Amino acid sequence: MKQICLSVETSDILSQDIKKIIIVDVVQAVMASDFSISQFRFLERLLVVHGHWCYKRIAQMICYFFYKNIAFGLTIFYFEAYTGFSGQSVYDDWYMLLFNVILTSLPVISLGVFEQDVSSEVCLQFPALYQQGPKNLFFDWYRIFGWMGNGLYSSIVIYFLNIHIFYNQAIRVEGQTADMAAVGTAMFTCIIWAVNLQIALTMSHFTWIQHLFVWGSVATWYLFLVAYGMSSSLISGNGHQILLEALGPAPMYWAATLLVTLACNIPYLAHISFQRAINPLDHHVIQEIKYFKKDVEDQHMWKRERSKARQKTDIGFTARVDAKIRQLRDKFQRKVSSLSIQTQP
Repeated sequence: MKQICLSVETSDILSQDIKKIIIVDVVQAVMASDFSISQFRFLERLLVVHGHWCYKRIAQMICYFFYKNIAFGLTIFYFEAYTGFSGQSVYDDWYMLLFNVILTSLPVISLGVFEQDVSSEVCLQFPALYQQGPKNLFFDWYRIFGWMGNGLYSSIVIYFLNIHIFYNQAIRVEGQTADMAAVGTAMFTCIIWAVNLQIALTMSHFTWIQHLFVWGSVATWYLFLVAYGMSSSLISGNGHQILLEALGPAPMYWAATLLVTLACNIPYLAHISFQRAINPLDHHVIQEIKYFKKDVEDQHMWKRERSKARQKTDIGFTARVDAKIRQLRDKFQRKVSSLSIQTQP
């Protein structure tokens, strides 16, 4: 009887130790992973809902980063080429410092956190939307080069339109023409408006936080100009009272901002409108049916989307290349190990 009790107690102690080891391993795995679930029934929502949202958010964020930095950086290059690469920057140092830190950072964060092309209920109702990730529809080379081309186009419009508009034009009451500080500030204003309006057109789902971040970034730029211009001339330099006395009273400044911003974003607006009308993606069709509150049971396109949920999922080109590389690496390692075994005495 004592031996039985001891064996039971020993097995209990061992089982408790094993449980502790398992718990530690599980906690470490959870800490090292991006997502963790407690039950397998949560896997459907993790993949179909959060997997779809996460892919779209990350893809749009990276493409937008390419766009806004190309649109901003190339204007500096154009000015350098225009001035014979003298090293003089068209923008104030504070402008360039605040661009990625404050003036355009929060809208990107809101895009990566709150963006939803469709609701979670629709994602569960149409699991075929998850195929957009494995098919790599939003982060292929066509999409990346398209955003880079959009940034190139925006930089050309922003720089050359501003140079043409403000060239030898009087903007002050005394009849003084626009100097480099005025042109640089006007150009930077157009960049802030263009890139923030671009991300607003990119978003499919708006919350009050997104509105606050996007339009608050634009308002922050004007508040900074006022505060920076009111500081001592030793600090602001040529930017002293640049908005209140030079650009603010000039109708040309506001007209140029409106014209350049529209010229930068109208092609993208035309592109997404054409895509929705001629070649809509799955989430475009579902968005329109949900928005117009149609009888979804009798809609041909709705039934088409439901049927896609039973189709076989395709794998994107990059995923196939990675799988092939892993397969070849495994074959090579097995061959090397077999040769090493054969060569042993």
